[in-house]
Amino acid sequence: MTTTKTKWAIDTTHTEVQFKVKHLVISTVTGFFKKFSGDVESTEEDFNSAAVNFSLDINSIDTNQADRDAHLKSADFFAADQFPTGNFSGVLTKKGGNDYSLDGSLTLRGVTKAVSLQVEFGGTTVDPWGNTKAGFEINGKINRKDFGLNWSALTEAGGMVVSDEVKLHLNVELALLK
Repeated sequence: MTTTKTKWAIDTTHTEVQFKVKHLVISTVTGFFKKFSGDVESTEEDFNSAAVNFSLDINSIDTNQADRDAHLKSADFFAADQFPTGNFSGVLTKKGGNDYSLDGSLTLRGVTKAVSLQVEFGGTTVDPWGNTKAGFEINGKINRKDFGLNWSALTEAGGMVVSDEVKLHLNVELALLK
């Protein structure tokens, strides 16, 4: 019996890569990465056991504030000149219904750590142009200091300026490669 592999590419026009970090412990700053790429290879129609590869351009970070973006690209955080990409490689595992986990290795600033993300599979459809698409919502948390993003400052009251916990949220649309 021959297993058919399907290859999918991230549709960057219909995908968002977002992160959220607490600022001063009282509010949340949201940022995006505007440039990224990735692919998924699956032998199962429901994407169980699919291999996932993803890369993002650190210099495409956008928090809607140029000075903050420049600080995030600096050696205090991502050191984008030295480490211009972030990479993820992992496997999607069906947990039940439309719920999956995405377990793999995330590399930021030259540091690789195991991460586990929660995934909701939105299904597949064919768009008006005959292209097969699949949708996923991905959520998780990482500790930025695990990846060497160690810059920190305290307020006068002793609160952290930037929290260590970073929430990740991705809305991903894949296009079946023909």
